[in-house]
Amino acid sequence: MKRVLLPALAALMLSGTAAAQSEEMSFDAWRDGFRTELLESGARPETVAAMLDGLSADPRVIDRDGNQPEFVRPIWSYLGIAASDLRIENGRSAYAEYGETINAVAERFGVRAEILVAIWGLESSFGAITGNFDTVRSLATLAWDGRRRSWAEAQLIAIAEMIDEGYATREQLTGSWAGAMGQMQFIPTTYLERAHDWDGDGTRNIWTDIGDAVASAANLLVEEGWQAGAPTVVEVTLSDAFDLADWNPLTNRLVSQWAVMGVTPAVGEWHADDLMRSARLELPAGRNGPGFLTFPNFRVIKRYNNSTAYALGVAHLADRIAGGAAFVGDWPEGDVPLTRSQTREVQAALNAAGHNAGTPDGIAGPNTRRALRAFQRANGMAPDGYLGSAMYEAVTGRSLGD
Repeated sequence: MKRVLLPALAALMLSGTAAAQSEEMSFDAWRDGFRTELLESGARPETVAAMLDGLSADPRVIDRDGNQPEFVRPIWSYLGIAASDLRIENGRSAYAEYGETINAVAERFGVRAEILVAIWGLESSFGAITGNFDTVRSLATLAWDGRRRSWAEAQLIAIAEMIDEGYATREQLTGSWAGAMGQMQFIPTTYLERAHDWDGDGTRNIWTDIGDAVASAANLLVEEGWQAGAPTVVEVTLSDAFDLADWNPLTNRLVSQWAVMGVTPAVGEWHADDLMRSARLELPAGRNGPGFLTFPNFRVIKRYNNSTAYALGVAHLADRIAGGAAFVGDWPEGDVPLTRSQTREVQAALNAAGHNAGTPDGIAGPNTRRALRAFQRANGMAPDGYLGSAMYEAVTGRSLGD
């Protein structure tokens, strides 16, 4: 039976009212109230009992959800871990061991095999670390705590459907503290929508069946628009004459147009087949770091995890597993990204200067980068939108040491 899940928009909302209610509502009271909602969604009584009877909150989940790191890891540090020598070696070993299955999945779905191996590596270290949290308990804790109640309750309704349809047993439902499950770390709603039964045994076992896990990731990518045979990302260099005033990180241009503007591959030459492809130029560490032309497949990977660093990590690990070289460009390691509290200071200063960065929240999102680029243009700086220590001092007028 298909159940009506809560609207996707609600999953993105942070409800201050719900958070306040969690202080007044005991976990038992939330659980008893949600039991009624779960039954009304169409879940079988025995499934509801298996999920909720005797269930208690997990304090570890509250601690992890409420203590997000102040420090923001530089992208070069993240990529160094994502495509470390050990992970590359383990990826090649995993591909060699399961290559027959992975290649068959790749051919069936039209997704590059190394991309699937790289996602597998970043999500669960090739199946070695899938998480041992009780998924039901984790999501119930998040729902009761209130910050992501609508989202977490929608996931619990999806879990009930998984159990009722025989996709998983109650005991099988383990994963990360945040509710992601299996070797490819699917949340329950994504599991229902995208998980694939590769071997045709009637189950979609993303926990212990390599074929099902890899095929599920491939199916997700295809459903999000993966283009078979198309590139993902190419490292590039910019000529000294490249004018950042003509650049916007969301602008698509043909590779041939980027080439005329002074964008060249960091290694080798442009392939003739790629010159008429549409791509975006991204400078994740600003003008002084490596540049990348990113293609539609790059944004498909971001549908898996909406992070530029993650998508670069997947693409680069895939290339390294396939025998490719490390990135060529140097990262501006002396111009580190800001902490969240420092970012809030910059956002407030940008707002005060008339550049709308939005509500200061410590997250350097599109509005902040757009406002920073406006500030840079107004002050005769290269408008690359990179928020590091140098821009902190320029925007706030204070040294980080103050």
